[in-house]
Amino acid sequence: MQSCSLLSVATAVPPHVISQAEAKLLGRQAFGGKKALFDRLSTVFDNAGIAKRHIVQPSDWYLQDHGWHDRNALYLEAAEQLFIDAATKAIDQAGLSPEDIDGVVTVSTTGIATPSLEARVGPRLGLRNDIRRVPVFGLGCAGGISGLSTAARLSAADPGSKWLMVTVETCSISIRLDSDDPAAIVATALFGDGAAAAVVTSGKHSLAHIGGSAERMWPDTLKIMGWDVEDPGLAVVFDRAIPPFIEAELADAVDGMLGELGLTRADIDRFCCHPGGVKVIDAIEKALELPQGELNIEREVLHDFGNMSAPTVLFVLERLLRRGLPKRVMMTAFGPGFTCAGLLLEAA
Repeated sequence: MQSCSLLSVATAVPPHVISQAEAKLLGRQAFGGKKALFDRLSTVFDNAGIAKRHIVQPSDWYLQDHGWHDRNALYLEAAEQLFIDAATKAIDQAGLSPEDIDGVVTVSTTGIATPSLEARVGPRLGLRNDIRRVPVFGLGCAGGISGLSTAARLSAADPGSKWLMVTVETCSISIRLDSDDPAAIVATALFGDGAAAAVVTSGKHSLAHIGGSAERMWPDTLKIMGWDVEDPGLAVVFDRAIPPFIEAELADAVDGMLGELGLTRADIDRFCCHPGGVKVIDAIEKALELPQGELNIEREVLHDFGNMSAPTVLFVLERLLRRGLPKRVMMTAFGPGFTCAGLLLEAA
């Protein structure tokens, strides 16, 4: 990758907040006839390391029946506002105006938008009518890093251009609550809603340099993570094998990605990881031989927001930047594929 820099990172959340205790009670009601299954698995709420989450609808919405049309209409309404909130802050923090943005990468997997989100909100946000648009679907939790990498590559390929990356996910309104799949209950205990945005440009600037990116995808792992499209919503694919898989496979994947960038793990001052869940964070620390508790910011974000899918790792990065970015940081996130996305950041 040619020289490219991160100018800003910003986040946004919807207005409704639900505590984990409230979510557990609501989940038992929402799963209705599956109460025995819910009670058998309900300790996942207690052990998730989550205090509260932000969701796009008041809690009583989740007790009602909703089909695809209603869910997606709500996705569009909520995602558009979250897009505007996160993008406005990122552009402001970069010291730019919307007219300065040359291109937009939009990452979202929890709804369908055609025209895509950046086209829908562009006039309200103040983007130019010649903006270049790259909407991306299907990356799941890896989307924050993959989207940022895509924006960086596009910016580096066009010196002087400024690219906005926005990722928005409304997980809470997508998950089926009428399912007898244990994965649906686990997802209900973990997932919240949120958005994040970043601005990148070519050259070296003050916030952080993007030193390169890489990705690893494992064969025959399509059923580890993702969505199955069903009526009346998306059925979450969330295999219990994810933490042991990460513990067994992550080190080699990270070593390979770093090798492509001419580095080793010893060259990394901190890893910045997507906090998919407590067990996932523990597995990352074990796999990469990090001191237990090293990923403290990841645990903080999980505690405060839950797993928001793609935006979550950028919530971690935002806090890391506020506290002072270490000299060399490797960002990682897992997503459907099964894949691991990596991005190297270097302090300015």
